[in-house]
Amino acid sequence: MKRRTFLKLAAASALAKTPSQRPNIVFLYADDVGYGDLSCYGAQRAHTPNIDRLAQHGLRFSDAHCTAATCTPSRYSLLTGEYAFRKKGARVLPGDAPALIQPGRETLPSMLKRSSYRTAAIGKWHLGLGDGNLDWNSDIKPGPLEIGFDECFIIPATGDRVPCVYVENHRVANLDPKDPLKVDYQGPLDDSPTGKTHPELLKMKPSHGHDMTIVNGISRIGYMSGGRAALWNDETMADTLANRAVSFIERNANQPFFLYFATHDIHVPRSPNARFNDSTVMGPRGNSIAELDWTLGKVIESLQKQNLLDNTLIIMSSDNGGVVDDGYQDQAVEKLGSHRPNGPLRGGKYSIFEGGTRIPFIVHWPTRVKPGVSSALISQVDLLHSLAELTSTKIAPGGAPDSQNVLPALLGESQKGRQFLIEQASGLALRDGNWKFIAPNHDAAFDKNTNTELGNDPQPQLYDLASDIGETRNIAAQHPEKVTEMLATLKTIAETR
Repeated sequence: MKRRTFLKLAAASALAKTPSQRPNIVFLYADDVGYGDLSCYGAQRAHTPNIDRLAQHGLRFSDAHCTAATCTPSRYSLLTGEYAFRKKGARVLPGDAPALIQPGRETLPSMLKRSSYRTAAIGKWHLGLGDGNLDWNSDIKPGPLEIGFDECFIIPATGDRVPCVYVENHRVANLDPKDPLKVDYQGPLDDSPTGKTHPELLKMKPSHGHDMTIVNGISRIGYMSGGRAALWNDETMADTLANRAVSFIERNANQPFFLYFATHDIHVPRSPNARFNDSTVMGPRGNSIAELDWTLGKVIESLQKQNLLDNTLIIMSSDNGGVVDDGYQDQAVEKLGSHRPNGPLRGGKYSIFEGGTRIPFIVHWPTRVKPGVSSALISQVDLLHSLAELTSTKIAPGGAPDSQNVLPALLGESQKGRQFLIEQASGLALRDGNWKFIAPNHDAAFDKNTNTELGNDPQPQLYDLASDIGETRNIAAQHPEKVTEMLATLKTIAETR
């Protein structure tokens, strides 16, 4: 996208009439992008010009959070408005897991659909499919279409998990019925070589795990057989998903729509298109950041071409904090240099420290949101309630139990967001304004596979983030009354349905 064109559109927006109360809504959901991975959040060894322009002409948040330090729980919370620790089984799922969100449950798309929005899910899903006995060669449901999406084109789980195919609505895309697809997470389905038995066949070797079925020269988690015509190509995945998102926008330009666009980048395996090979000096992880920025730029460009940018609420964010080595030998560690994926924050993906859940969050809506930076404490769990308020839609009884209306903060009309916020990793933590309390936890304190400080400690931890954003000074001993107060608050919120 040309900078001059973008600025011209932004300037024209300032002269526009009062915006519609029912704008198009586009949620751009990056994968494993940390607080410090984007240049608008301080990165210098990776450049994200399209995302930077969203931030320049929109509202960039400095204290926004997903609900959990891993992807499935965060995605569950975003779509349901419920903390994932309340839902049994809301953990990182295998690729053959049953649907985590059951039909009839209030969701962000079901709420917007009642307000006459056309809804679509494109990209990574990882919330389970089917009823627990899924035949990949038949109708695949329940899934996105049963919980409020009108259409979908999704990656069933993650790029490093089988099945390595796209699902379009209720069927595996491009599947040849003469070559049925089978998936199993217990053991091999045939005598095909695996990453463990034939490492010489790999173009990217695993660093830990990820040594089962080989697809495109990369071994994955889990086993699959058949479905050869339906297999995705890792290097064209970003193009495929971007084209699907653009098609949805073009087909629905004359009606309100909600696009949930969840990229694969920058999750492992990091195998960006060859045209991004020299985008950074950080190897595949850095180049995947460049590919992510290009992908989101294509969506923004499509909105621009359809003259929809002025009246589209764009929210760009990530599902959890950043991680460097997450299972493959892709030079992410060796070429990291001075880049800090989580910026000044401690921890990252999998961690209860701030680096696990404090993520990039940008709101762009030219006719409604003034450019700036917000320090409001907000969470993705609040999107359901806030967007219901925006669109004057009632939430179904019992729906979105943990979602709060923070619309004034989202629109930059207030610097006040939440007072309390729960963060989840292997245990729970509580934010109370700038206070951070981490409940005692006897789990491991360090993940040797990913080189991540998990933040677990048998002793309570208390931090004042106003003066110690990096959580370097545990002041629990100096403030026993605050520890007692926050522990009680955490228990009350966690036990209240």
